[in-house]
Amino acid sequence: MGYKVLIVDDSKLARMAMAKVLGALQPDWTRIEATNADEAVARFAENGADIALLDFNMPGRDGLALAAELHDLKPVMPLAVISANSQHEIVARARQIGARFLAKPLSEQSLSDFLAEAEERLRAAV
Repeated sequence: MGYKVLIVDDSKLARMAMAKVLGALQPDWTRIEATNADEAVARFAENGADIALLDFNMPGRDGLALAAELHDLKPVMPLAVISANSQHEIVARARQIGARFLAKPLSEQSLSDFLAEAEERLRAAV
């Protein structure tokens, strides 16, 4: 089964890099992109999503605020907050929301591990 993955990052280059790795790992999955939290919520309302990859540092609301909002909208959706800023507080806040923290630069292995866990979680929720 193919899933819809919401990729949110204000950097076009970062979105392209995530989409490329995602495409290599899961070519049948749909990618939905947004540049900030407001656009992400609008895209989610239009298209839905099963999994979200969220940049932490964005203009407006950060990735943790967006993760909390998406969690409220769809509690079973696996969420990853992605940042080069791996301070304990950010990692802990991501966990409190129910999101996984992934360090930038995002490696294929860390994304692969997250997607495998996400897929398992989504199958279990059915």
